[in-house]
Amino acid sequence: MRPAGRISAAAASGTRLPARMQPRAAGRTPFARHRRTIAQCAACALAAGIFLFDTLSPLEIAIASLYLVVVSLAATYLDIRSVRIAAAASIALTVLSLLLQHGFDFRDDAPLRAAVSLAAIAMASLLALKSLAANERLAASERQRTNLARFFSPQVVDELARTDQPLSLTRHQAAAVLFVDVVGFTTYSAKMGPEEVITLLRELLALLGDRVFANHGIVDKYLGDGLLAVFGAPLQSSADSANAATCALEMVRSVRTWNERHDRSRGEAIRVAIGIAYGHIVQGDVGSENRLELTVVGHAVNIASRIERFTRSLDATVLVTASLIDALRAEHRSDLADSFADFGKHRLRGYANPVQLYGVADVACGCSGSTVAPARRKPAASALASRRAD
Repeated sequence: MRPAGRISAAAASGTRLPARMQPRAAGRTPFARHRRTIAQCAACALAAGIFLFDTLSPLEIAIASLYLVVVSLAATYLDIRSVRIAAAASIALTVLSLLLQHGFDFRDDAPLRAAVSLAAIAMASLLALKSLAANERLAASERQRTNLARFFSPQVVDELARTDQPLSLTRHQAAAVLFVDVVGFTTYSAKMGPEEVITLLRELLALLGDRVFANHGIVDKYLGDGLLAVFGAPLQSSADSANAATCALEMVRSVRTWNERHDRSRGEAIRVAIGIAYGHIVQGDVGSENRLELTVVGHAVNIASRIERFTRSLDATVLVTASLIDALRAEHRSDLADSFADFGKHRLRGYANPVQLYGVADVACGCSGSTVAPARRKPAASALASRRAD
């Protein structure tokens, strides 16, 4: 069963991130707030001291350049706005000190010294502002990379950063679509407390998501007790179908290992159902202006969802379409294609014509330690030959 709530991967560059996907701003600790307050007070006290000394001492404008310390203090401990305020205040106090001492009767070199101080303050402020702006852009970029890494594999994140392609661009391309769901999660969760349910869900989704990332896929969205993964979007490769098939088999093995590690008997073992389809998909931003989601739609997505649910009817753990088997052979991965046995043609809800399915038998993801094996049906190779003969 799938709860209604879901989290979706969002557009990164070239589009506004949805509210859920906005980079999370780190909350200020009490120490950080106190440090900011202390820095503000120190900057104000220092500026006032420099102004009084500069105005009342016989040195006159000679120490106005000390306002650079005020600007540096704001740049080190405060933000861009504070640097601008410190720079404007330093310039204003320098000019005010000059006017209080000389009025508008400039007969010595005091105006020249003041001009030098003003130029130094302006240059230091400009450099500080550029440095802070660069640091903020770098921090925002790192937050966004960290945020996207929850949905994209590191290789995809690196490639997107290298090519600088906006994710808001609508794409129509071939890809492998994988749906995975924890079978009977409602029954499992009925015996647990709320905290235990969330802990189990996080652990299982992390386990499944790791297999997606390890095989160069992306997590399009988390679906309660399952997820939708895509292999070949936004960036295509020459092994998208092989990556999807390998991911499915590794998911089954990982769940079996998880059951063994948690000493779950056959009746209590966690089981997964996986459906994979290969075909053309459309990827782009959908939703309102206030809430955008980068997602995939299309025939392959619908078929993958249908056959994932159909696994229960065929007593299978993994079901794939004939298009995926063809894609595997086109990628010269006949060894992987032969891992899936022929499950025959079946009518799926919403489709008039029967769909040829291949799959892996339901081994209950138990603790026997056996490898994932295809069902005792016609091998994919012979089935493919007979299908072509038809």
